Formats: sequence, C-alpha cells, structure tokens
Amino acid sequence: MKFPRASGILLHPTSLPGPYGIGDFGPEAYRFADFLHESGCRLWQVLPLNPTGYGDSPFQSFSASAGNPLLISLEKLVDKGVLAKSDLANTPRFPDEQVDYGAVIKTKTPILRKAAERFLDGDSPEQKQFEEFCRVNSGWLDDFALFMAVKNTQDLVAWPKWPAEIAQRRPEAIRDWSTRLACDIEAIKYWQFEFFQQWSELREYCHQRGIQVIGDIPIYVAHDSADVWANRQYFSLDERGNATKVAGVPPDYFSATGQLWGNPIYNWPAMKKDRYAWWIKRFRAALRLYDVIRIDHFRGFEAYWEVPGSDTTAANGRWVKGPGAELFSAVQAELGDLPIIAENLGVITPEVEAIRHQFGFPGMAILQFAFGNDPQGPSFRPHNYVHELVAYTGTHDNDTVIGWWMSSGAGDSIRTPEDVKKEHEFARAYLAFETEPVNWVLVRTILRSVANTAVAPLQDVLGLGSSARMNLPGTSSGNWRWRLKPGVLVKPLAARLREMNQMYDRV
Repeated sequence: MKFPRASGILLHPTSLPGPYGIGDFGPEAYRFADFLHESGCRLWQVLPLNPTGYGDSPFQSFSASAGNPLLISLEKLVDKGVLAKSDLANTPRFPDEQVDYGAVIKTKTPILRKAAERFLDGDSPEQKQFEEFCRVNSGWLDDFALFMAVKNTQDLVAWPKWPAEIAQRRPEAIRDWSTRLACDIEAIKYWQFEFFQQWSELREYCHQRGIQVIGDIPIYVAHDSADVWANRQYFSLDERGNATKVAGVPPDYFSATGQLWGNPIYNWPAMKKDRYAWWIKRFRAALRLYDVIRIDHFRGFEAYWEVPGSDTTAANGRWVKGPGAELFSAVQAELGDLPIIAENLGVITPEVEAIRHQFGFPGMAILQFAFGNDPQGPSFRPHNYVHELVAYTGTHDNDTVIGWWMSSGAGDSIRTPEDVKKEHEFARAYLAFETEPVNWVLVRTILRSVANTAVAPLQDVLGLGSSARMNLPGTSSGNWRWRLKPGVLVKPLAARLREMNQMYDRV
C-alpha cells in the first residue's frame, strides 16, 4: 500500500497534559489535534492503546483488543451526566511532568467505578448502544471482562497462579465466576464502551482535520493476558499454563546476552490449521483503533528467536522459521490491502525484506542511528532512502535527539567517548550544520528527504533532553511516564513546523 507524502508527530496520549495525573481523551487531546492541523502534520502516531500490565508498558497488555480505561476522560463523563463535578473535587494534585501510575490508578479507578454504577443503574438513552456494543464485541469482550474481574480478586497475580478450575477455564468455573462477579464484569464492559466511544469521537475530530492515526501492534502478546488465557491452544504452554518457549532477541551490538521479553511463542501450526483466524481478528481489532498499523518486530514473522521458558537470558535461543508471507496473504484475503508499516530494525535478512516488498509495507529508518556504529547505519542515511519508507528522528525506544547529542559516552556500554566524538564529527559533516539546534537539523532532514512519511517524537520537536525519554529497553521501572508540560504547544512552534512542511511538500 502506497502512503502519501506527509509528516507526523509521535506522542502517546498518556503524555498529554491534564489535571488527573495522566493524559486522556479529553480537552488536551483535541488541542493537540488542533496543533497538528496548524503545523501541517497529517499523522498522529501513538503507542498501543490497550490496558497496560507489568511495568505500565503499553507493549505488555492485558488484552490486544481492549482499550486502556485510564485514557477515559473524566471531564467528558461529567459532560454526559454520569459524573458530577463534585465527584472530581477532591482529586489530589498530580505531577505535571510524569505519570505516577500508582497514584493515578488509586484515584481514577473508584471514580470510573462510580460512573459505571450510575450508568448501569440508570435509564440513559445510551443503554441500547451499550448493549449493542457488548453484543458486537462479545468475541473478545466477554473473555476480557471476566479475566480482569477474576484477576482483581486474586491480587492481580498472573492467571496460571489462579485457582486451577478458573485458570483452566473449566465450563462450570466460567459459569460460577461469571455469576459471582457479574457487577464487576458489567463495570469493566462499560469502561470499554466509554473508551471506544471517546476514542472514536477524537479520531473523527482528527479525520475532519485531515489527520490519520498510526498505532502499534506488538508482534507478541503478554503471557498474563486475556488473549493467552482464553486461547491456550495458540501458544507454547505447559499443562499449568506456564510458557515453555518465550520470545526475545539474540545477543547483538546492544546487548551481550540479548533481550529476554518473556512473551509466549505462538503455536504457529495450530494457527495455520485455523487459517490464522486469531490474527485476522487481531488485525480487525487494530483497524478499529487506527488508520495505519505499525507492526513492532516485523522480522519475527519470517523467523523468531525462541528461548526455553526456564532461561533467565536470551543467549541460549535459536532461530525458528515463522509463517512468513502465508500469514499476510490470509489476512489480506479477509481484510483487503493492509495499511502497515513494518518495523524492520535490528538483524534483518533478505527473506524479511522480501515479505515486506511482496505486500508493499514501508520499512523504517532512524536518523539518530545513521552516524555511529549501528550496523544498519548506512541504510539510515538519507541519501539511501527510498520513497516507500517512514523516516524518524528517533522512536519511543531511544534517547531524545538532544539527549543523544549531549551524551559523552562515559559509562555507556555501547558508545565510548571516542565513538561519540567520531559520530559527532561525521554528523556535522554530513548534515552541514554548525550552530543550529541539532533537534531542528534532524527534523528538517527527515522532512526534506524523499521518504513519503516522516515522523518525529514531540520531544524532538520541543528540543527536550534525556529526562523526557519515554522508554529505556531492558529496564523495568521509570519508563512510559513522560508528560508534556501544559501550554508549550504555542503558535510560533506550529508556524515553524508548517513552514517546513509546506517547503517540503508535506502539507
């Protein structure tokens, strides 16, 4: 699928400003859409919008189909009458520059529960819409709501540690727990109804301003998720539900022991036997959320790094062939041309690129990595770009441009001070700049490149340092917390971006 020449900004909704400790689908989201429109940007890239699990990571979700209820705007619930302004009067003061997830969950969940009780006990005109939403989405919603309701009674422990009868989904246990937790289950379903309604309204607002949304599908799902609990036949699990084979990446330039992600490996033969029905449903669910889908770790469909479930590092893994083009042929036969961006970073083989080219999925280039020792560095330099490409200054997984440029390399396991010196010298020579802020140099470089799609994290547009970094791979705390300060998306900033977008034919 060909993408038009356009530009965009990467900003996860949790990073938006707002009074309740976390960004949401309320007024600030609409202000950000207006900023995109004013700046001539036609793309808003977000991370997965699913409910977060371990480490608050949007890439480790309790469901691949559900939405994160923490993104529901409380202000919009007041507008609808299911909350009163007094319900929000005693919320604590939250930090402006980061999300304190524990405090947000502790504060927001009881308020959302109050809204659910009022809606479910009332006679709102939306009752029929809610019932229809539950009926249409029952294929994933029933399992997810029961999963979360049971999980809350079990101190949030992973599902293989639940009582055996419900962990193994025995029919009598499903009936019993569904009856006992009926009120909780209905509340969880109501939150999904509100999430999708609010997101649909915001996305339509974006569409009216010529803005499309790019969203992520991580190749793997979390072990502790409704997806694995309800579809054990599609994953490599033992009789208790523990993963026998898990995902990761092998040792490389960035890590001597690789990365052990811990997600259960798919049982691809079982999925093939069912004509990849699970994946077709997953892509269909993603297309309800996003206009364009970025597949994280695309190379895993061609071959994936399989690690024994008992291992503590990814070093003792092996490459195993994946379903390859066959999967995408099956999905395309059901859903038509797929608006997919393939994350093809890391160890990428000709076989991976062949699948990408067969279906016309553009790959990615990270400009920040173009000047150092990254093995993919040469392909990240703009003179090697092609039209069907998404060019980034950086992503959520690496430092901001300013943080990267200010790093000395001291204590860095990847770049030595000498590496940094050579990297800077090459970057200055290649980009031909002296005193201009380096973040704007990189933003302008991707915008004027031949790549049809150019995206910069908002942190790079604002020129923020390492403290604004979203994620540091391989660490489990302090990530996904960055928030935008209120009032910084000013008109001169939008005007500067718009001038560049017009100059390089991206408006």
